[in-house]
Amino acid sequence: MLRLPPFQYHRPRELQEAVDLLARFTGEAMPVAGGTDLVPNMKHGLFTPAHLVALGQLGELRGVEVRDGELVLGAGESLSRIASHPLVREHLPALAEAAAHVAGPQLRNRGTLGGNLCLDTRCTYYNQTEFWRGALGYCLKKDGTVCHVTRVGSRCVAAHSADTPPVLMTVDAQVELQGAEGRRRLPIREFFVADGIWNSRREPGEIVTRIRIPLLPPGDGGAAAQGEPPRDAAGGASRREAMQGGWGSGLERRTAYRKLRQRQAVDFPLLTVAVAAWFRPDGRMEEIRGVVTGLGSRPRELTGWGDIGEGEPLSREVVEALADRAHRQCTPLENHIVDPEWRKAMVTVQVRRALETLGGGAAAPPPLRRGVP
Repeated sequence: MLRLPPFQYHRPRELQEAVDLLARFTGEAMPVAGGTDLVPNMKHGLFTPAHLVALGQLGELRGVEVRDGELVLGAGESLSRIASHPLVREHLPALAEAAAHVAGPQLRNRGTLGGNLCLDTRCTYYNQTEFWRGALGYCLKKDGTVCHVTRVGSRCVAAHSADTPPVLMTVDAQVELQGAEGRRRLPIREFFVADGIWNSRREPGEIVTRIRIPLLPPGDGGAAAQGEPPRDAAGGASRREAMQGGWGSGLERRTAYRKLRQRQAVDFPLLTVAVAAWFRPDGRMEEIRGVVTGLGSRPRELTGWGDIGEGEPLSREVVEALADRAHRQCTPLENHIVDPEWRKAMVTVQVRRALETLGGGAAAPPPLRRGVP
């Protein structure tokens, strides 16, 4: 039987109190919201905090609203609520789809958006019992000195395995954090680092509080930003600002998400793909982006897509060219039990399917069903 190690449980009434507790027990405390990832890892001896600081009861971490041209999501919202909330399904259907594909219904009811963003990396040689890991001499990520995947070097390559970050990265979302040094905000595209031991820029004493997603105006798939449009040095609205905030650009943002896993319930992803494109009224793309996860410690932003897709309609030829470019950029490692060559082949398939979804328009995600999505 796997047992939890001893720890002291703290239940703060306010966010600042939670921050103070993490600062007070620096190096010994960890925040816990749903606990769907942390608690099993504690049972396996992967984390042994002396103090757990509960976040689930904090109303300051809740809320879903459109404000100042952004969709603002509380990090403490459950994945079930993110998957079913009308505002999320209207403005960013791919995020609702990603949240609906996390684990199973019970775990989505407990797990939170912030927790998914901070999900620990995973590896065949790491996510095992202590007895199993000890028999192999442990690994670089926990108690050992050797990476059993690469067998060389001093960098852990455990895989980023969260569902929601790739979608958020494609649409320039930002994450807000609060710690003893105050509050800060950074783009989610800069939030992750290529280090399997600790793959984010979140400090151990910081708490993710909100995720902010820029929207498009009515007629372009989102909410209108208020006030005068921002100007660039030449006096005109910048291209990126026009894409994010609209300002009469007439651009339509479409997003899509695909997930590959061994079973269509519960399992962590072997591979996920998120794509986003901004379409002109004539059907040609102003910009297109793709992110793939499940390969390395950081989500992989696909490069060179603009050279292929910008200014073009999403034709069959463009889809195949983008999928081929993704295939050539992605190199899965043996950090999953599934053959890496097969996973590499599936990059092409999943990217193609995601792009085909984009070509079908910005439809809402399919209706939620009980049980497996």
